[in-house]
Amino acid sequence: MDKFIEQHADRISGTLGCFDRVLFRGYLPIMSGAAMAAFLKSRDVMRETLKAFLLEQAERLKSHAQDLCTQTGRPYEYLGHAARKEDLARKIAERDELTEGLVCVLSVVEPCRTFSLVWNGRSPYVQSTRRKCLHFYYYFLDRDLGLIHVKLQSWFPFQIQIYVNGREWLARQMDRRGLAYERRENCFVDLESVRRAQRLMSSQLRLNWPKHLDRIAQRLNPRHEELLPSTYGLPYYWTVYQSEWATDVMFRDPASLAEVYPRLVRHGISAFSSPDVMRFLGGKVHGNFKGEIVSDFKNRPEGVRIKHRVGANSVKLYDKQGSVLRTETTIHDADGIKVYRPKEGAPEGKKEWRPLRRGVADLHRRAEVSQASNERYLNALAVTDTSTALGELLQGLERAVTWKSRRVRGIRAWSTADVALLRAVNRGEFCINGFRNRDLQALLFDKPTADLDERRRRSARVSRLIALLRAHRLVHKVPRSHRYRLTDRGRQIITAILAAHDVSLKTVNDLAAAA
Repeated sequence: MDKFIEQHADRISGTLGCFDRVLFRGYLPIMSGAAMAAFLKSRDVMRETLKAFLLEQAERLKSHAQDLCTQTGRPYEYLGHAARKEDLARKIAERDELTEGLVCVLSVVEPCRTFSLVWNGRSPYVQSTRRKCLHFYYYFLDRDLGLIHVKLQSWFPFQIQIYVNGREWLARQMDRRGLAYERRENCFVDLESVRRAQRLMSSQLRLNWPKHLDRIAQRLNPRHEELLPSTYGLPYYWTVYQSEWATDVMFRDPASLAEVYPRLVRHGISAFSSPDVMRFLGGKVHGNFKGEIVSDFKNRPEGVRIKHRVGANSVKLYDKQGSVLRTETTIHDADGIKVYRPKEGAPEGKKEWRPLRRGVADLHRRAEVSQASNERYLNALAVTDTSTALGELLQGLERAVTWKSRRVRGIRAWSTADVALLRAVNRGEFCINGFRNRDLQALLFDKPTADLDERRRRSARVSRLIALLRAHRLVHKVPRSHRYRLTDRGRQIITAILAAHDVSLKTVNDLAAAA
């Protein structure tokens, strides 16, 4: 994000990249129907005793939660209504002036994945199914991780989720080292040393996460070792169910951010051409708002948020506490995201572009992908204030060039077809992982086709268009992949062209009159 920082250097006091939150999910080695059937057989649980066995285990988890609250003098509450559980836990912690330990346990009935016994006419078998059961939400002020919450399912297979806030962890680390900071809610608005804080945050990626997570899980379900034979291996296999990595740009004062933020929002909406979602932070979304930001939004310090979605992943931009600009990449679905790593089980082997794994072993790579996404997004916004004249920026673009010993035509900045191509490659969702030939086909052709020859013609045509963009240095190929990303030059030129196309004659006349 060097371009963005350089452009606003006189307004910025520092930047911090860290996990906004990470949601870990733990799986026992009895997740499938076959594995559960084998487990029940190993415990000599018959069809007649199955229900009693399952209810007994669920009741033991409930009793353990209630006993833990009794021993520590903390509240246990069943929620029969909708409530913001984390807000409730924070209020309890503040009321009781807690600094460490259990805050409370909240129980609630929610949908879950469990098992059912099915009769196929000859013998019963176990299959996975969806039902509702009691879940326990444990809220802790952990000595290392700060405020965390753990969601434990009371029915088999005892799925567990552990929510960790990266800034909670960082605050605890800075407190231990005497590093001063100013924090408002879930945001650092000032740091004594941005560099030291970032080093601390980076060390979080090297933590032995299974050790920390197993310690927490063991406290909440201490009968795992007794319940599961040693042949079933480790109690839980830990994955990253969802992660949010935020890059906070700390402006020196609210006025500095307020001066540039409306322009950034307008650019994010008009230039990236993705299904943007905007809402007031903390409020409900009553529908999508598409188009240019109106003046009513400019003066709200916690105002507009832009979100660009691609499947279950997203890139978003919003302001925090008046003086912090936050860009955040959320990864919920790792499919399709590639990272440069060795093969599974061969840590010293040859590195290649391979799928991002859900396991905690790839947590640092998930952070790298997310930080790169945030940086590309911020650099894309840096073109909003360019002082380069449009004519100078586009000079030579429409002339033919030689690329790989071939003559390649110029780009027609006012051609409908070429502008459609530029809009397609400039979509905000491609900030995460770039675009492929098939992605452009879906955008440039009205309808998909099942005809094999037509599909080949479309693929060849898009390949020529990508070659056109590469020849003019507007996109570059991601090494060892079939994906492409905009270059800095490409982002700047394409944004200028699209802005010129979208501006109205009335706006031009108004600007001329004001000058």
